[in-house]
Amino acid sequence: MKTTCLLLLVMFAAGCGYSSNGNGTVAPTAPTISALSPNSTPVGGAAFTLTVNGTNFVSGAVVYWSGAARPTTFVSSSKVTAEIGAADIATAQTVMVFVKNPGGTGIYMNQGGQSSSSVNFTIMP
Repeated sequence: MKTTCLLLLVMFAAGCGYSSNGNGTVAPTAPTISALSPNSTPVGGAAFTLTVNGTNFVSGAVVYWSGAARPTTFVSSSKVTAEIGAADIATAQTVMVFVKNPGGTGIYMNQGGQSSSSVNFTIMP
């Protein structure tokens, strides 16, 4: 008589926000950007606050401006703001903006934070 063994492994992942088993937190879902406000500005203007609207933002999310992190304030799961300095808009160009959520903690520390797709911000001549 032949015996066959079958091992079934089922994994479940939280689809939204954080989850925790007391030994750390799983990295949150990737954020998405639906709009930037403003989405453009004249070159050489003054510093301003950029509002990023979207979904799946969590506390600790960071706005990246042309690949560099900017001081970010978490407002809600659908809104974060970032401080954009006058030096950031000194040259006419198109800047890529994205949001990155924090990674996991504790036993999940190897899970990096997930990023949104990039959205263009125009600095007009």
